[in-house]
Amino acid sequence: MANYQKPNEETLQALKDVANRLRIHSIQATCASNSGHPTSCCSAAEIMSVLFFHTMRYKPADPRNQCNDRFVLSKGHAAPILYAAWAEAGFVDESALLNLRKLDSDLEGHPTPKLAFVDVATGSLGQGLSAACGMAYTAKHFDKSSYRVYCLMGDGECSEGSVWEAMAFASFYKLDNLVAIMDVNRLGQSDPAPLQHQMDIYRKRCEAFGWNTYVVDGHSVEQLCEAFSNAQKCTGKPTCIVAQTFKGKGLKGIEDKINWHGKPIPKDMVDGLLQDLKDQIKFPKNTLSVKKPNEDAAPANLGLIAMATPPQYKKGDKMATRRAYGVALEKMGQASNRVVALDGDTKNSTFSDTFRKAFPDRFIECFIAEQNMVGIAIGCACRERTVAFASTFAAFMSRAYDQIRMGAISQSDVNLVGSHCGVSIGEDGPSQMALEDLAMFRAIPTCTVFYPSDAVSTERAVELAANTKGICFIRTSRPDTAVLYSGDEKFEIGSAKVVRQSANDLVTVIGAGVTLHEALAAADILESEGKSIRVIDPFTIKPLDVHTILASAKATGGQIITVEDHYKEGGLGEAVLSAVGQERGIVVTRLAVTGVPRSGQPQELLDLYGISAKHIVNTVRLTFAN
Repeated sequence: MANYQKPNEETLQALKDVANRLRIHSIQATCASNSGHPTSCCSAAEIMSVLFFHTMRYKPADPRNQCNDRFVLSKGHAAPILYAAWAEAGFVDESALLNLRKLDSDLEGHPTPKLAFVDVATGSLGQGLSAACGMAYTAKHFDKSSYRVYCLMGDGECSEGSVWEAMAFASFYKLDNLVAIMDVNRLGQSDPAPLQHQMDIYRKRCEAFGWNTYVVDGHSVEQLCEAFSNAQKCTGKPTCIVAQTFKGKGLKGIEDKINWHGKPIPKDMVDGLLQDLKDQIKFPKNTLSVKKPNEDAAPANLGLIAMATPPQYKKGDKMATRRAYGVALEKMGQASNRVVALDGDTKNSTFSDTFRKAFPDRFIECFIAEQNMVGIAIGCACRERTVAFASTFAAFMSRAYDQIRMGAISQSDVNLVGSHCGVSIGEDGPSQMALEDLAMFRAIPTCTVFYPSDAVSTERAVELAANTKGICFIRTSRPDTAVLYSGDEKFEIGSAKVVRQSANDLVTVIGAGVTLHEALAAADILESEGKSIRVIDPFTIKPLDVHTILASAKATGGQIITVEDHYKEGGLGEAVLSAVGQERGIVVTRLAVTGVPRSGQPQELLDLYGISAKHIVNTVRLTFAN
C-alpha cells in the first residue's frame, strides 16, 4: 500500500534485538520451570516484538485500560513469550519470569485473567479469534472507539472449525479493526500441521473468507512492520497476516525439527544457545517506546442495572418463560446501554428478537455457530464493556461447552440463555430437547443456574443475572404456563419459594419450570383425596436453597420427591441429593426423563416419561400406601 514509511535501520535492529531477548526470556523461564513450550515461543518472537513495540497502542503501566489495543494469544501454550513481552514493556519484573508455572505465581502454563494484561484465558486451541471478534465488534459498534484488536494464532489450531466460524463472522461484519496473525511454524505437537508451509493455500482460504490477507516472512521485522501498517489502512475487511515461521527459530539443532513441542531446552544445550542469541543483540537494552492509545473509550458505568418497572403480569395469566425472557431483556436494555444481546439464528424462538426490535444497534446475529457465539459474548464482556446475553436452544449450548468451560477460567461475566428445554417442547423431537444442560452448567465452577417457572421469576432472573459475577445460565421453557407470582415478589439467588404448604403435608415435592406446574396440579388432585403435599420452586438450581429444602423435608417426614424435565444424571434431583446427602432420615425419590425420548404432544411426553402430575400423584400414593 502507498504511504508506508519504512522504519529506520536503528528501529529495525532494536526490534530484532527485542525478538531475541523474548527468545532468551522464554528459554530461561521454561528451563526454570522444567516445562513449557520454548520452541512455540521462538517462532513468534518477531511477531511479538513488532506488535508490542511498534504497532500496538497501549499503556504499559495500565494493561486493562479501556482505550488500549487488545491482544489475544490464541496459541496459549506460547504464554512465556507473552509474559516476556510485558517484562520488556516494564509491567512484569524480569525476575518473576523465572517463577513460570510455580504454585505461587500467576504466570501460569497458559494465560488467564489473573494477569491484568490477559482478557481471556486461552490454551484450549481455536477459541481466541472468536473472543477477539467480540472485542472488535464491541470497539466498532458499542464503544465506537479506535482501539484495535490483534489475535495471534498457531497453524495447528486452524484445524478447529471454531476458527473458521470466527473468520466468517469477522468478514460478514467488516471488522476492519481486527487483525489475525497466523504463526505458520509448520509443526504441530506430534506431527506437522496439515498444510505445513503451503502459504498460498492459507492465503486463498483467508481471502475466500473475505479477509484482507498478507503472506510474510514471520521472522522479518521489516515485512511485519509493513503488513501491520497496511492492515491499519485497510477498510471494510478484517486483516489476516499469514506469517511463515520456523518452530524453534534461532536454536541450532532444534529449529524446524519435529518432536520438540512442549519440551524445555536440555541443560547441556542451554548455555550455547543462549550465547548464540545474545551474540546477535546489538543494543543491550530495549529503547523502543510504546505508542499511546487514543483516549476515546469512556470508563464503563458499573452501577446496578435495575428494571424501571416490576413485571406487569397477573396471576393466572399464561406466558412461556422464553417469551418473558424477551420482555425482560428489552426492559434491561432500557435500563442500561451496556446490555447487549446475541443469538444463533433462533431469535424468533428464544424471543431475543424482542430486544433486537427495540435496540437493533445492540443486537448481534451470530447465525448457526454456537461455539463462535459464546466466544463472541465472552469477548464483548471483556473489561466490563458490556453486559452480554447470548441465547439459543439449550440443547445447542452443548456445541459450545468448551467455550463455556474456558469462559469460567476467563472469569467472564457472561449470561447464557437456553430455551426449548426438555420433552415438554413436544413434536420437534429429541434432537431439539435439552436434557443435559443442567448437568453441564452445574459443573461449571463460576456458574449460577437459574430455572424460572413463570414470567415474573423469569424477569427477575434476567435482572439478577445482569448484576451477577461469573457465568449465568437461564433455562427457559417452550410451553405457556400460568403466572404464579405477583409483580412485587422478591427473588434472590439461592432462595427457593415454598409455593404450596400446610401443617399436614405428607411429602415435599420439588419441581422447576413445567414440572413445578405439574407438581401444583398433583397437589390439587391429592387435596381432593384428603392428602396435602408441600411444593417448592427452587428458582436457582445452583446455588440451591439447602436451608428451605431441609426445613421442608423435616416437616414432611423426611420425604422428598424431585420431578424434572431433564435426565436423571446431573439435574435437579442430583442437586437435591447432594444437598441433603449427609442428613439422616431423608429419602429422595427422583422422577426424571430416562432414555432417549421421541416426538409427541407435550403432555403426552410428560406422561410417557413419568414426570407429569399423574405420576407425581402415583408416587405420593405409593410412598404412603402402607
